[in-house]
Amino acid sequence: MITQPPLPTDPGAPGEPSEEELRAALEEQLRHITAIDVIVQTAVSLVNLAGRRLGLTPDTEAERDLAQVRDAIDAVRALLPVLERGEGSETIAPLRDALSALQMEYAKQAQAAPAPAPAGGDGPGEDPAPQADQAPADGQKQGPGPAQSSGRLWVPGSGPR
Repeated sequence: MITQPPLPTDPGAPGEPSEEELRAALEEQLRHITAIDVIVQTAVSLVNLAGRRLGLTPDTEAERDLAQVRDAIDAVRALLPVLERGEGSETIAPLRDALSALQMEYAKQAQAAPAPAPAGGDGPGEDPAPQADQAPADGQKQGPGPAQSSGRLWVPGSGPR
């Protein structure tokens, strides 16, 4: 994998490369970098970000954000098939191991997190909405839900799509 050299902060300073020299250096890097290199760097960045957002250390507790951890895990999982095709599974084994550790810790924290309040006004003292496997109180058969009635959800036994 190609690593990028640090760019100077002030290209106009004496002894520093000019803008044309910097542009030429960047063009040279682009000639040699591959999409797999960028995908690996992206996956590693996502793993590192997810690790911080788990808030496992005292200095990152305030950064805990399980939604971001979930998004990062999903993104890395989506990138793995491409990386395996380009790098081989033995090369990305450390990335898979890190992802597995993130998934385990995310599962622990998500299970321990308090459940969000239900939407729709089903608070204490209110009658909950009927569950999908329960018949309505008036004895009428329930119709299809919004996803099924819109045609976006196929249900076995309902015929071809």
